[in-house]
Amino acid sequence: MLSRDAINAFCRSLPKTSHVVQWGNSDVWKLGGKVFAICGWSDGKSAVSFKVSDLAFEVLSDMPSIRPAPYLASRGMKWVQVYEDPGLPDVELKAHIEASYEMIKAKLTKKLRTNLGLD
Repeated sequence: MLSRDAINAFCRSLPKTSHVVQWGNSDVWKLGGKVFAICGWSDGKSAVSFKVSDLAFEVLSDMPSIRPAPYLASRGMKWVQVYEDPGLPDVELKAHIEASYEMIKAKLTKKLRTNLGLD
């Protein structure tokens, strides 16, 4: 699994993102004020959570070292957490984080997307 620094660098590279540290020292990545990725800790190990499609939620939740994201999935949201190795190959993990970013982007109002320079 990518390191926490590598995940943060990737999230930072996506256009118009913002970053805050909250929820027990987690790196929380947002677009237009909406969370698309959370990089934090799980039992003392680095973990990353992100939004997924309904199908990806079903598939990924059954894979080793990936689970429905604590707190988020229990509230009916389709989020998963990669919490230990082997996790996902780096390219696949980045693709899922970027897909989460795109899902959030698609839900922003047209006005906000325009204000952020995303349209």
